[in-house]
Amino acid sequence: MATPTLTKGGRSTRSTIALKLLMAVTGLIFIGYVLAHMYGNLKVFAGQEAFDTYAHHLRTFGEPMLPYEGLLWIMRVVLLLSVIGHAYAAFTLWARASKARSQKYVVKKAVAATLSSKMMRWGGVALLLFVVFHLLHLTTRTITPGGDQESPYERMIVSFQPERWYIAVIYLLAMAALAMHLRHGVWSACQTLGFTNSARARVRANTAAIFLAVVIAGGFALVPLSILFGIVE
Repeated sequence: MATPTLTKGGRSTRSTIALKLLMAVTGLIFIGYVLAHMYGNLKVFAGQEAFDTYAHHLRTFGEPMLPYEGLLWIMRVVLLLSVIGHAYAAFTLWARASKARSQKYVVKKAVAATLSSKMMRWGGVALLLFVVFHLLHLTTRTITPGGDQESPYERMIVSFQPERWYIAVIYLLAMAALAMHLRHGVWSACQTLGFTNSARARVRANTAAIFLAVVIAGGFALVPLSILFGIVE
């Protein structure tokens, strides 16, 4: 007969697995979004017409079946729900881990941790704050160091001019945080989804994590750097 302690332990384990799955699934949604967003940002290298046409197309995509900006609002709702779920799961798991670490054990086992894993929690907070800044900067234009031109291309170009170098620094620091978050997040998601059950699988998962972190963060960083140094005018 199962004891109450065993039952409670089983529920706790299932709950932890469910939270990790929630983090993995919402993390995959974020990866898909940032890949698409990076692709759109890189259109700045194709010139103003290509960039502004792409930005306009996002707002009219699916018409007349979808209203104007319908796709963008669907994406916003999905991303908002994903952020809430991701943050809830992360905080709950962190609280449980902190509670477990507060208990004293006779045997202590040293666990190697990468820089990305150590910075995971605070990196997530930093990215959340950056997203708010990014929306205020280039979406709502509440923060308008680059003016309020109607052209998305012009807003981006003016925002990262040399005299506004501090804006570029903010974005580059955020991309460094994104790279570390992706590195550890992809690895953790692979573990949760059962893709690290052998030495070869762990190598593949680690390679994929590093590759995605470098490609996504590097792709985003190219834009402010290229504008700052006059490659894109």
